[in-house]
Amino acid sequence: MRVDKFLNSVNITKRRAVSEDMCKSGVVYINGAVAKASKILKIGDIITIKFLEKDKSYQVLGFPATKNTPKSEQEKYVKEL
Repeated sequence: MRVDKFLNSVNITKRRAVSEDMCKSGVVYINGAVAKASKILKIGDIITIKFLEKDKSYQVLGFPATKNTPKSEQEKYVKEL
């Protein structure tokens, strides 16, 4: 699954366009390397988002089958580190 789609579908970002812009700005990293929006994720990858005050890291646990998942099911697909 693409990085931008994944961030949107597991409710890390509100819209896919926001995810794309974050990737274009160079604030999204996959396993320590800057990620393009089209980068394909694998289970076990570490996503790091560099915000102004702090960094947030997430580990990919799985991929949702639907376009959007409820916040209550977010921990099935991603774990915050």
